Amino acid sequence: MAGNIQQLNESAVIRSLRRFRDTYFTNRAKVVKDELATVVETKAESQPGFLDSSPVDVQFLIMTFMCPADICCLGATSRYWRAMVKDPLLWRYFLLRDMPHWPSIDHVSMPQLEFLDAPLINEEESLDDREEDGDRGMVSTFDYMSEYLKGCPSCRQQWLPSRPAYEVFTSFLQSLVPSSEPRYAMFGPGMEQLDVSLVTRLMNAPDVLPVSGTPQRQINGIGSGISYIFNNQHKFNILTLYSTNRAERERARVQQQSVSNKLFTLEGTDESGCPVYSPAPQVQQVCQVVDGFIYVANAELGRGEEECEVAQIRAVLSSAESSASKPLLVLSCVSRDDPEEDRITNLQKVISRNRARCRTPCVDMAKRLELPQLANPWMVQDTVAESLSGLLDGISWLLRCSGVKLYGG
Repeated sequence: MAGNIQQLNESAVIRSLRRFRDTYFTNRAKVVKDELATVVETKAESQPGFLDSSPVDVQFLIMTFMCPADICCLGATSRYWRAMVKDPLLWRYFLLRDMPHWPSIDHVSMPQLEFLDAPLINEEESLDDREEDGDRGMVSTFDYMSEYLKGCPSCRQQWLPSRPAYEVFTSFLQSLVPSSEPRYAMFGPGMEQLDVSLVTRLMNAPDVLPVSGTPQRQINGIGSGISYIFNNQHKFNILTLYSTNRAERERARVQQQSVSNKLFTLEGTDESGCPVYSPAPQVQQVCQVVDGFIYVANAELGRGEEECEVAQIRAVLSSAESSASKPLLVLSCVSRDDPEEDRITNLQKVISRNRARCRTPCVDMAKRLELPQLANPWMVQDTVAESLSGLLDGISWLLRCSGVKLYGG
């Protein structure tokens, strides 16, 4: 986010929290005494701690360094902190601050971005104004806290089912029973435009995804794909769909030009002027037999053709049988890691978290590809082609959506 917008957001939140504290908690020591008296009535009057007595500006600064779980625990300590940490303005600030740094987002956790387009707070509005409105004001207020906890990856991990002890034994028995491995079609400009080939790295990274071989099933004009083993247990197959031959792709990458995509035929434009594509016959055959799709998007800044990408994704999904149930994994891919990230400390990462990033955030990628409008389950995962970081998280989600039973650690 821009620096001036962040400063405006911070000042608005601090001003609102200060007015709220001064109005409803004028005698902070008495509040602490009343709460302690319910537990130990004979205890003498207690003095507020250092954190309770500190200015609201300092309190807000401390909360910005805390994780969501710690902030929720802080809200359970007293009535004052419960009111502080539940303030929607505070969580809206966290949303605007942290969303560009989330490494993944999906159809369940995607925040409702239309609520973030409105002004943060009017100059004359504050927490005490909304308190005076009573229930009417609370009903109209958007629950930014729930949106943050729903979308934050660290909070999402807490809802994954744990693996029971008996699952280790049953998984071994299931591995002895032959079953058809799920197949996925992989396509997208990120396979061809990046300096590092994601497909080549994937085929030569046995420590990440070992290659289990090439199955005998063939699709005319496409081949049989390559099978991989996830977690040394689950096999799956990837059919790679390139837009044209290797020589034309390499020439277009060096000259930074677009190539004539032979996977699709331009049929014209719709009523809004957006292009309409139809997949080639061999691509339609692939779409009908695969269990899902992997779209490799170019997440490097300044790259990406929104209208063509959206139209081609929709063309592929519409060509699939039972298309609404087939998942779409979007690998928001860059060539290499940011070298500066490996040399700075955790504190420096927090301080510099609002600096310009070298990649498109996954939330912006979902908006760019118009994924929230799709009926299919979808996920956007930040991925680095050179190190393949983030790839396993995306594959894990894709296998879950295909009915493969996986469990969190």
